[in-house]
Amino acid sequence: MPGHGRLACHRGELTHPWYLAQLAEAYWQEGQGQEGLTVLKEALTLVHTTEERWWEAEIHRLQGELLLVCSAEHTTEAEGCYQHALDIARRQQAKSLELRAAMSLARLWQQQGKHAAAYQLLANVYQWFTESFETADLKTARALLAELA
Repeated sequence: MPGHGRLACHRGELTHPWYLAQLAEAYWQEGQGQEGLTVLKEALTLVHTTEERWWEAEIHRLQGELLLVCSAEHTTEAEGCYQHALDIARRQQAKSLELRAAMSLARLWQQQGKHAAAYQLLANVYQWFTESFETADLKTARALLAELA
């Protein structure tokens, strides 16, 4: 994925953070934490430069995921990223992004033995949804809730 700084993006700079987040997610899936973090740094710079914040919560969530790919010692930093992502998503009333951030934080807390807190966090977000329960995120959330119960 070299050359990501020169993405062929004809939609303009305002959607560029979304493309960079998608690239960072691909790096995460491949276990390439440092590369993904570099891409997200560029994405956050664009978010702050353009004031286009609609994908900001997801960028912070992915940052937490990529920190954990780099080292399990980054749990405190990752937790901070997830909390920040939750705060942003809540402020923007972006329930889907809030759900993703809640799942990431719940998984981290699950690994730390904080099952009750993880369940409560995720259940509070999940119960907001009243339809589309067959989407990938809601299926994943339902499965995680079952594990935490």
